Amino acid sequence: MKVMLRMNDAGTLVVYVPKKDLEEEVVKERDGEAGKILTLTNGWELEFSEFPDKSRLPVTVEAKRLS
Repeated sequence: MKVMLRMNDAGTLVVYVPKKDLEEEVVKERDGEAGKILTLTNGWELEFSEFPDKSRLPVTVEAKRLS
């Protein structure tokens, strides 16, 4: 699924999922087998095979929902 990554005013990474009209802060980042895994405040885990440099945000990237 396509998601948008950006930094909020507090400096926290935020993920926006347009198809679900969902915007959540990232509470945990870890490395997985296929790339970076982000855990959102609602409990979702999203995996990114190509994670962008945070200095290039906001950016739209492809993610896979794990849970």
